[in-house]
Amino acid sequence: MSTLDWVVLFGTLALIATYGIYKTYGPKSLDSYLRGKNSMNWWSIGLSIMATQASAITFLSTPGQAYEDGMRFIQFYFGLPLAMIIISVVFIPIYYKLKVYTAYEFLENRFDLKTRTLAALLFIIQRGLAAGITIYAPAIILSTLLGWNLTATNILIGSVVILYTVSGGTEAVSITQKQQMAVMMGGMILAGIIVIQMLPISFQEAMHVAGKMDKLNMVNFEFDISDRYNVWSGMTAAVFLFLSYFGTDQSQVQRYLSGQTLSQSRMGLIMNGFLKIPMQFIILFIGVMVFVFYQFFLPPVVFNTVQTDKLRQSEYAGEFEGLEADYAENFEKSKASYLDMLDAIEQEDLGRETEIRDKLTILKSEQKAIRDEVKDLIVTNDPVAETRDTDYVFMRFVMDNLPKGIIGLLFAVIFSAAMSSTASELNALGSTTTIDLYKRSIKKEASDKHYLKSSKLFTAFWGLGAILFATYASLFENLIQAVNLLGSLFYGTILGIFLVAFFMKWVKGQAVFIAALLSQALVLFVHFSNGDLADGNLWDIGFLWYNPIGCLAVMLFAAVIQLVIPGKPTSPE
Repeated sequence: MSTLDWVVLFGTLALIATYGIYKTYGPKSLDSYLRGKNSMNWWSIGLSIMATQASAITFLSTPGQAYEDGMRFIQFYFGLPLAMIIISVVFIPIYYKLKVYTAYEFLENRFDLKTRTLAALLFIIQRGLAAGITIYAPAIILSTLLGWNLTATNILIGSVVILYTVSGGTEAVSITQKQQMAVMMGGMILAGIIVIQMLPISFQEAMHVAGKMDKLNMVNFEFDISDRYNVWSGMTAAVFLFLSYFGTDQSQVQRYLSGQTLSQSRMGLIMNGFLKIPMQFIILFIGVMVFVFYQFFLPPVVFNTVQTDKLRQSEYAGEFEGLEADYAENFEKSKASYLDMLDAIEQEDLGRETEIRDKLTILKSEQKAIRDEVKDLIVTNDPVAETRDTDYVFMRFVMDNLPKGIIGLLFAVIFSAAMSSTASELNALGSTTTIDLYKRSIKKEASDKHYLKSSKLFTAFWGLGAILFATYASLFENLIQAVNLLGSLFYGTILGIFLVAFFMKWVKGQAVFIAALLSQALVLFVHFSNGDLADGNLWDIGFLWYNPIGCLAVMLFAAVIQLVIPGKPTSPE
């Protein structure tokens, strides 16, 4: 990168962190540290919620996913507005009525201490692991692209976040997220405009290319339980995930508990529900436009060029150069075919258009085979090398093609996203550990000052833990899928506990506690049995379906167990 890019990158990060510390510096009570003085208006809450969810993984992985798989991932968010409405009507009023610091305090009010502790521990397990992935995911990509040491990159991201999150608490997180969202969306929209301007064909022709190659596949009504992304999973399974994430995950609950009023919190949540889909559309569409760009400009054989550079210095250099030549020849044939297809579309020659599209399908299969051969060479040269390169597509395009200054801004986007989501996670982990475990079960009687200090120490502890986890983590198939999978393993059970609390008022704590343990065991069994044969059929369930399975299992088990276990009903709050 140029000197200008470095100035833009580090200048942006330093300004955001300094601003957050400056605006929240001064003495605090536990209440102001955890709930931000209840000073947030609705649009600040909305931006904070969006920034919490929009991690660096969103901006690294989503364009690459669109490049490879089209825009069908957007169906994952179709149920989000519905989930936001349900949470606004059911969840938020109860949290405000009880004046809770964390969502899990309500569960002790409704059931008992062990149920509250179980839900808090499930949250801490999955969110603690997710915090490590949130740091590691961008760090491994950025360290590769920039030539940095991976451990040093992990420490850089984690340390900056720990600094302002421990200093200012919830208020610092919310304040900095407004600036981070501006950088993130401003940078991505600018990148989208630039890539469209760089295309050698018109925008209308680009849409034809994307459409004919099935990259604009935004809606799929075919029901397939093994398919992660279709209308049915988006409007059913994903709704359960969103209800749990936004309604019971402390990293999100803490965002709207800092609202000035119940109405402000509701409006912020609804804002997120209706802006998230357009935001994801923009990011996915940029990935599709990058795909179109690389149909007319030769892309790298493998987007993680660090691995191909190693091949050039190895004994396999000659073989690799031969594959590169084959790849370039395939590209020229594909490029000519695209131009022919656009001409056929303009001439409205449907038969010729279909013939060319079939030819392109064959060429793409050949291109994939060449890429696979190169990846095999990479592994032969270095058995521990990472060959999945989807997450490198967008930033490789940025580094190779965008002007000076814009490259630094796009790296600032990735770092800002990593900081915003990690800050929310550490803030939530610190408050949950303090309120639900330490204050409730370990040291029940202490001063406000003591708990404030404890909250800061726990936040720092989880930050250091996330850095440590990130240092020893390994990549999943796709980063954004990794985070959704991790959440899906636990969210269904947590949501089930809350839905029993809200709607099954005759169920008591003992029944729901046992039901939650059984449900969590069931979800883990389903996950680890995926890919196995059952009664001669392949067991293959998309991970989004873990959410309704876990949730409904808790409700069913709780109802049955309550009928078996007699006892005095617990009066709900």
